[in-house]
This record gives sequence, structure tokens and C-alpha cells, in this order.
Amino acid sequence: MTEFGGPEVLKLTELPKPEPGPGQVLIRVSRAGLNFADTHTRTNSYVQKATLPLVPGGEVAGVREDTGERVVALTGSGGYAEYALAPEEHTFALPQGLGDDVALAMIIQGTTAWHLYRTAGRVQEGESVVVHGAAGGVGSLAVQLGRSFGAARVIATASSEQKRASALELGADVAIDPAAEGLTERLIEANGGAAVDVVFEMSGGEVFDASYRALAPFGRVVAYGIATNVPNEVRTGSLLRHSRAVVGFYLFHCLERPRMFAQALADLFARAARGELKVIVGATYPLAQAALAQVELRERRSTGKLLLDPRA
Repeated sequence: MTEFGGPEVLKLTELPKPEPGPGQVLIRVSRAGLNFADTHTRTNSYVQKATLPLVPGGEVAGVREDTGERVVALTGSGGYAEYALAPEEHTFALPQGLGDDVALAMIIQGTTAWHLYRTAGRVQEGESVVVHGAAGGVGSLAVQLGRSFGAARVIATASSEQKRASALELGADVAIDPAAEGLTERLIEANGGAAVDVVFEMSGGEVFDASYRALAPFGRVVAYGIATNVPNEVRTGSLLRHSRAVVGFYLFHCLERPRMFAQALADLFARAARGELKVIVGATYPLAQAALAQVELRERRSTGKLLLDPRA
């Protein structure tokens, strides 16, 4: 990328192989993962501002050039490539038998789902949890983690009948349409007529407002994205009258406390090895089709984890 803008700014280019500096490792990339944040980086509307020129992509799986070890890593940027650099402290060895696709589903989206329950939402035994975007990378894992993390009822939202059926197969108790109109009432109805305890929300705008209105006393909305780019305002008077909370969550603050991140990832890898988590893998695109992959991710035409193959 030499400019910010639409998908057309993603251009396939030959660049020199990067050279690792102190504390960095060079990874021969077998798969790069896509995240919704990549589409914000493309327009420079993400939490972390980008600088140009830029090779996008924050996560890769592959082989360390120095040791030959299979790893998954957080690169920050540079992941949409045949070779990528990553800080050694953000590079994690893969357990034997764990595939690249599973590892990439876990390193950002899985750890996000894990911390939505444990750190941001502080879900307690017996509470109801709403998982918006239940067919996506974070949402599909959050649905599966619900019961083992204490949720008494998991309410999923997804944009099509097929995606709602998938959420039910993954363990949601009920799956509903996420359209903003009437959403508050549908959430309460889905919870047996009672207001809900915790909502994981990444759209912003009207869906956020509708979810907030559905909260029970001491309920929490955890905002971990703003996919619509529409901001929200919450008044202190409303928080006081209803004993509600709004909690923000940005995964990369966990990297400032490495034990928080490593604990979540190790737990997820163990659950996957035991067969407790099913990773929904979507399409794998050649690197040259990165723009198409971002469009399909942004427009919610995809399901599960999307990947790029830099050698296709």
C-alpha cells in the first residue's frame, strides 16, 4: 500500500526479503490471516494509525528461518507476504498436529473471545451472554466458549438463516437476526423475557444502542470493534439509573502484559487439541486476491476464518 483508500490500493509487489533486527525473527509464511482490523488499516481508520508505504497483515503462520520451527506470530504489519518479520516475544511455537488454520483462528480472534469472557465481560456463572456476529471468527469461538466459561444462556446473532443455523450447531441456545430495528425486544425475548447480562458488540451505531437498552441491572456491553464506523454516546445518568456498564476491549493491551496473552493462547490450543473447539475456516485466497478477500470480509459475505496463501 502506498496510499489509503478502497480495496484497489492493495497491489501485489515484489520487495526484498526483510532482514531481522534485534529481537526479531524471520518467518517463511505458509498462511496469513485476515482480520476486520485490516480493512480499517487500509483506510487508516483503525485504533492504531498506520504509516505508508505499508505491507498489511498482522498475523502469520509458517516456519522460522533460523530454527525451522513451525510457529504462529503477531507481526503488527507485513503479514501479507512470502516472508514476514515478527518480534520474538510475539512468536509462538505450534503444538504438534495443530494446523496453520487453527493457529491463525486462535492467535487474535480466539484470544479476543477468551478475554471477552474472562477479562472484559467478567462473565459470572449463570449469566446470559449475547454474541453478535456469531458466524465470524471471534463470534464462532465465543459461542463455543460460553458454556465452559459459565454462561447459562448464549444468544447468538447472525445475518442469514444459514449462519444462524451454524451458530446453533456450535452451541448457541438461540440465534436471531441482528437487524437494529426491534433488536432490543428480540434479545429480551430470546432470553425468556428477561433483560440480558452481557453483550459482546463490535458494530457500533444502532446495534450498540439496541444492545445497551436490552441490559439488565449490572449488565455490561463489551465494545471490541466499531465495524460501522458510527460512534455512540452513553450518558452517565443512564448508567446510574440502570446500573449498567460499558467496557472497551482492545486485545493488544494484553500484549503489554505477556502472561495474559500467553495464558489465553495456551488454553485455546489445549482446548483445540482436546476437540472442544471447532474452528470455522472460510476461504483461502491467493495473495494476489487480498483485495477480494477484504471485500468479502467487510461485506460479511464470508463465514469463519479467512486466509491468504502467499505461495499460490
